[in-house]
Amino acid sequence: MFETSKPARGADKAESYELLAQQAQALFDGEQNLIANAANLSALLFNGMTDLNWAGFYFFDGRELVLGPFQGKPACIRIQLGRGVCGTAASHCQTQVVADVHAFPGHIACDAASNSEIVIPLLDGERLLGVLDLDSPLAHRFDEADRLGLERIAAIWIAACAKPA
Repeated sequence: MFETSKPARGADKAESYELLAQQAQALFDGEQNLIANAANLSALLFNGMTDLNWAGFYFFDGRELVLGPFQGKPACIRIQLGRGVCGTAASHCQTQVVADVHAFPGHIACDAASNSEIVIPLLDGERLLGVLDLDSPLAHRFDEADRLGLERIAAIWIAACAKPA
């Protein structure tokens, strides 16, 4: 059994993300299955980070984003590119850090308890695989340190799962 550990309150975010990156690397060691690694990463982030109410994946099927492995309440199953925070991150291929989701134009409220969100596009070269989505009940939960840490962890996941197009 793999053991996760949440950082202590007030712990340096860079140190916390370093620990999560090491744990992710260990989880993926020798495993290339996209779904298995996404499931484990969702659980690692949900249980290893503070103040989250959702952590998971949406995969791009060539037309839209489709729900993948996650931790949290049931979620929207399909999201059009350009719609909501996830669709915007996917269509622009750029991480979206949203301090107040209620102020985000076109926000899709799968869980009314979510107040902030960060979405990292998952790119294998120029090929969009999907997005990694994290929600928090706290406004302003995510910042630049979260963006950098989660983009690094997403890159570790992509490297572990990357298969030829």
